[in-house]
Amino acid sequence: MKKARYNRISSPNQKLERQLKRNHPDEIIFNDVVSGSIAFKDREKGKKLMTAIENEEIDFVSVAAVDRLGRNLYDVLTTLEFFNERNVVLRVDNLGLESMVNDKPNQVFKLILSVLANVAEMERANLRERQLEGIAIAKAKGTYKGRVRGSTMSDSEFLRKYSHVVKEIQNHQGLSLRKLAKLTDVSLGTVQKISSLLYNQKV
Repeated sequence: MKKARYNRISSPNQKLERQLKRNHPDEIIFNDVVSGSIAFKDREKGKKLMTAIENEEIDFVSVAAVDRLGRNLYDVLTTLEFFNERNVVLRVDNLGLESMVNDKPNQVFKLILSVLANVAEMERANLRERQLEGIAIAKAKGTYKGRVRGSTMSDSEFLRKYSHVVKEIQNHQGLSLRKLAKLTDVSLGTVQKISSLLYNQKV
């Protein structure tokens, strides 16, 4: 088997050690530094892994957990289907399960993957809802301060911070700002500001 391991962290200050603990010397490593809200097929290393699979260079992929593939149930299942159609085995370490059994899709694996991805999606939505509720309560009490005064980022720093949003805006110019906000998991106001900066700077 030609093996690969896919790892993902959201920002450079996070560490990959935990995901690499089960790494084997014969595995080709693909490390992405990108938000989990970005579709697997749109990630730099995700694309390279998919290309390697299409070139029949890889037929076995390991990930530490389901959420490394994505936070969106549709994206996770789409990626799994891509693997299955090309007879590539996907192993999820923390489940101890593989997507193929005797060269056939493992339906139990797909069911468990669907449930876990759906739960993760709901947990993220609930977390966002609790954050908004906390902000609303703090505002009502007069204790919400928002961004610390004097900490405003420059336009270039702001665009670098939301580079994944910049990329999606440039790649999906016909998409509404509201849909882009949902796709990139940021607020509508953030997408509007980025879009305005890109337009003004003609990026």
